[in-house]
Amino acid sequence: MKKFDELGLQENILKAVNELGFENPMPVQEALIPRILDNNSDLVGLAQTGTGKTAAFGLPLLQMVDPQLNKTQAIILSPTRELCVQIANDIRSFAKYMPGIRVTPIYGGAGFEAQAKELKAGSHIIAATPGRMLDMIMRKKADLSEIRWLVLDEADEMLNMGFEEEVRGIIESTPEERHTFLFSATMPKEVEQIALQYMHKPETISVGQRNKGAVNVKHNYYVAHAKDRYNILKRICDYHPEMYAIIFCRTRQETQEIAESLIRDGYSADSLHGDLSQAQRDHVMNKFRQKHLSMLVATDVAARGIDVDDLTHVINYNLPDEPDNYIHRSGRTGRAGKTGVCISIVNLKEKSRIRQLEKQVGKEFNQSKIPSGTQVCEKQLYHLIDRMENVVVNEEEIMPFLPVIFKKLQWLSNEELIKRFVSVEFNRFLEYYRNAGDLNVDESRESNSYSSRENFTWLFMSIGRKDGILPPKLLGLINDYTRKRDLRIGKIDIGDTFTFIEVDSDFVKQFIESFNGKFINDRPIRVDVSEEQNRKGRPSRGRNDRDSGSGNSGRFPRRGGSSSSSYGRGGDSRSDSRGGDSRRGSDNKEEKWYDAARGKGKSSTSTSSDAPKDGTGRLKGKKKW
Repeated sequence: MKKFDELGLQENILKAVNELGFENPMPVQEALIPRILDNNSDLVGLAQTGTGKTAAFGLPLLQMVDPQLNKTQAIILSPTRELCVQIANDIRSFAKYMPGIRVTPIYGGAGFEAQAKELKAGSHIIAATPGRMLDMIMRKKADLSEIRWLVLDEADEMLNMGFEEEVRGIIESTPEERHTFLFSATMPKEVEQIALQYMHKPETISVGQRNKGAVNVKHNYYVAHAKDRYNILKRICDYHPEMYAIIFCRTRQETQEIAESLIRDGYSADSLHGDLSQAQRDHVMNKFRQKHLSMLVATDVAARGIDVDDLTHVINYNLPDEPDNYIHRSGRTGRAGKTGVCISIVNLKEKSRIRQLEKQVGKEFNQSKIPSGTQVCEKQLYHLIDRMENVVVNEEEIMPFLPVIFKKLQWLSNEELIKRFVSVEFNRFLEYYRNAGDLNVDESRESNSYSSRENFTWLFMSIGRKDGILPPKLLGLINDYTRKRDLRIGKIDIGDTFTFIEVDSDFVKQFIESFNGKFINDRPIRVDVSEEQNRKGRPSRGRNDRDSGSGNSGRFPRRGGSSSSSYGRGGDSRSDSRGGDSRRGSDNKEEKWYDAARGKGKSSTSTSSDAPKDGTGRLKGKKKW
């Protein structure tokens, strides 16, 4: 392994790097820094979050920028405010002994005029989010005409968050002769198309395999009934007393509910979602970074850009809708050379998705037994003993109080004293878990019960694919409106303008009432019992049957047809993915995507659907399971 002083960096940069405690370059830094300093070609870096990308492009950019030229020479685009600010702060730290270098963060949620004033004063390097940066360009507050280096960091995240138009607009405001460096954890088609159109025969450098998970992360999952998810979450948290984790939920409402429940039950937790103001978001993140919170409950969109290096766990309260999102979630832990664990709580119908995720991540997932109450108490007791054994005693400050304490406790033997001190903290766990039941699922028994369709009723819904409805989004609406997490959902059949869905017969009336007064795209959602379908036992799809092919139950729709999927217990369940799109998860070979994509041309089509309402605009070209 090389040292930093062997990578071609100048002395004033190396001095700052050494003071920051960097000893040896991480693999992505060792691979990229010399190539960027050569300044000969565009580069695509495929690497997970937390692998040291900021230093990989930030250090050579500092060395190449001319401080005597009072022009913007480099721009770095990133998907979120948090990441933008972090990049700017890191580069400023690297430039500690380069006083002439000015770095300016440009992002939404802060004063426009103050940022415009900074740009007018002169900035050599801009770190920006796409929306605010394009706004600066359109208002002629930023001049990128002499840009020499363009960095697209977390490119897959930027495009997935709906910033494709902004990114293209910014790129087209820069000169043709610039060098472009694109960094991405995954390489979906949208990112490949950006590279094809705007980069000049880029060299691809991959640290780890393409579209694969982080190396230092273990993947475990627990099989659960939907109604037991929250109790299982608490048991997992209690079984890992030193947990410092992000818990991912699917919707803003669910995120808020889980965080409030954890706080009410005495856990150090808070939520992060799109309904929070920027000031609230900053407050929560500051508490989490300072470890005043041990758990952060978040949506995928709200968590993008979070830069915390020492997370012990990532917990998927629900699996994400998209395989790539699992890679981004799990990549929040196991960063900067540390190890981490990604835990998922799944139901029986989601086990097939675990198999697909194993292919995507390139690792085996371990099915774990949900710990019993006795096991949790044992773990907590030993953790308490470890804390007592390793606590640092401040002799000088505690000494004045000890004579009274010794006198008060002198009648107790050593054995009795230890038992009482341990019990002060430990008794609440013993009380809570005294009669705790077994939360593990008998899979053989449950799989047979799911096959029965006797207690389901077909309902008609006046929403379909033209409203952006796919099974994951539909189940999200059901979660939000019914607020019943143990609702059993059967088959789902989605057409262009309608949907048939099997619902637990005992909950039909409440299901229909929960959608009264609800709208989609300014149209009321109508829900009725489908008498004809209930007589037939399944929806009659007419011509759409021929479009989607025979035997398509359990698959997402082909373009133009209707979709029919089978779901199990819980409105937060996901589809059996046996027929899903697994094209990106099975090939372990590194592809030369640039040449292959150029051979295919630019004719690939992507669809757009509304993004989750976390204030992120639109998702472009979402992949399906």
